Amino acid sequence: MDAPQVHDRTVDGLRGPVPIREYLPAVPDPAAPPLLWIHGGAFVSGGLDQPESHAVALGVAATGRRVRTVDYALVPRFRVWGPPQLRPSDNRYPAPLDDVLTAATDLMAEQPRIVVGGASAGACLAASAALRLRDRSAQVPAGLILAYATLHAELPPLPDSVRARVRGRHRIGTFTPQVIRRMNLNYVGSQQLLEDPEVFPGGGKLAGLPPVLLLDAAHDTLSASSTAFAGELAEAGVDADHRIVARTRHGFLNRPGSRGFRAGMDDLLGWLDRRMRHS
Repeated sequence: MDAPQVHDRTVDGLRGPVPIREYLPAVPDPAAPPLLWIHGGAFVSGGLDQPESHAVALGVAATGRRVRTVDYALVPRFRVWGPPQLRPSDNRYPAPLDDVLTAATDLMAEQPRIVVGGASAGACLAASAALRLRDRSAQVPAGLILAYATLHAELPPLPDSVRARVRGRHRIGTFTPQVIRRMNLNYVGSQQLLEDPEVFPGGGKLAGLPPVLLLDAAHDTLSASSTAFAGELAEAGVDADHRIVARTRHGFLNRPGSRGFRAGMDDLLGWLDRRMRHS
């Protein structure tokens, strides 16, 4: 199969040009909506060359689907230990979300039916973008993909199912509630915004969202957020498929060639084939 064409360009955003990367399949599938894919990195790192962005996009585009990735604004790195420090930055919320919305609305102007997805912090931005599109334009995406997502301002308590998967050695290197709180405070820049129910998708008003794929790592405390969000989606009447990729840790889509990457991509592509095709 021929490799997709890859082009870098920019779209005009609220704060200037937003870099994007287009993946145009050699043999497009006219029944498959484009995917807007958003990398993770705790809101502080990552970019278009990151495997979680580039490798995932290449894999999806190889199946005939157009993909667009976004180099959204990044906030300064934060301290994991010691007194919290918020370094001055114009890139905090809502700048990253605005960049994602710019890329989404520009793509929807060409092809109104798109799927929006992301990993980790990028999944938070994907879900937030879907909610903003629902509320501001009444034009929701056709589907939403959230991989090992952080969706709540505070990490929810670990349910028994997650606690059982992060016992012993599987707990090493996982996220604590304190780290997630610092990461999210660093993203929004103030305690007031951290407590604003409109900022993070978890705990928000979710009715009207499209079908959702929640793709989780087995040994990842962030699965508590996806698990809670799956329950919130069910209460809101939103169709959600929550899948756990066995024997994986957080960030498995950032490790091309690994068993976890292949299994995660199989789940992602299978869901797109089943749920996101024109009849």
